[in-house]
Amino acid sequence: MYRMESSYLKKIIEGIPKAELHLHIEGSFEPELMFEIANRNNISLEYDSIEAVRKAYKFNNLQEFLDIYYAGAQVLIHERDFYDLTWAYLSKVHSQNVVHVEVFFDPQTHTDRGIEFEVVISGIYKALEKAKDELNISYKLIMSYLRHLSEAAAFETLEASVPFKHWIDGVGLDSSELGNPPSKFTKVFTASAEQGYQLVAHAGEEGPVEYIWQALDLLKVVRIDHGNRCLDDEALVQRLCEQHIPLTLCPLSNVALKVIQKMEDHPLLKMLDKGILATIHSDDPAYFGGYMNENYYETAKALNLTKAQLMQLAINAFEASWLDPIAKEQRISEVKDYFNS
Repeated sequence: MYRMESSYLKKIIEGIPKAELHLHIEGSFEPELMFEIANRNNISLEYDSIEAVRKAYKFNNLQEFLDIYYAGAQVLIHERDFYDLTWAYLSKVHSQNVVHVEVFFDPQTHTDRGIEFEVVISGIYKALEKAKDELNISYKLIMSYLRHLSEAAAFETLEASVPFKHWIDGVGLDSSELGNPPSKFTKVFTASAEQGYQLVAHAGEEGPVEYIWQALDLLKVVRIDHGNRCLDDEALVQRLCEQHIPLTLCPLSNVALKVIQKMEDHPLLKMLDKGILATIHSDDPAYFGGYMNENYYETAKALNLTKAQLMQLAINAFEASWLDPIAKEQRISEVKDYFNS
């Protein structure tokens, strides 16, 4: 098959109007900003330099990543910190032609340290609103429950969110997957739906295919975050296709966390070939070596994706988004116009 020249491929990807649907705001914490906020808040980091932090961003599995992820989050204390974190991410992706974001935040990571829920969400929300006004980036906000904690703790977070639910579009489920099945959170997801939240969950990244079934059948999610293991079960693949349930894949994350050994092994192309609504995102870009353009580029290069497949991936992301139908159609038209110009 014809392989696109590297510089040409990069140029194409840079210009694609993109939607990012799987992004943890705490995972966009670049070392430079981490040190800046730590100094501002008089907090000592266990690393003596930005280079030392970057060297620590090498992981063997999801848990090793989470350990440093939570350590970095300790410096976030004030509303301004959450604002600066979110604005830095939005400024970065604006430069990569990302025009719509659906951002996860982990309130328990902060409330468990004594930071008020309102402090966390206010900083994030104000940055998102500024990006909407100044950068023309539309957004949705997703509150995640930490699955290594109890369902009772998730209920406390749900209760804390209610005064701010006009700012929150959905709830998700993240953190350590193995040993923490979706079934553990059935009641709180039911209660979350009753509050009007849309539902998503991480499943089938490190965990087995059964976790994807549970997310669909017990949690009633409308899309699966990751879902790499779905190809282990043909009946599941058929259901994903028939019900148009999207997967939000994160290729560089999968390599960094050893979910796959090398990018050439990524199941994305097989998923597209089977008709799954597969999409590409960055997950925790500060830790995994790339934002949206880098994820698109490394995947396209390794799997020798065509321009038609790149267009399909970009369209899929808008299809999978929570934009209203008119805005969704407008963005999809922009993608098609870009590729057909």
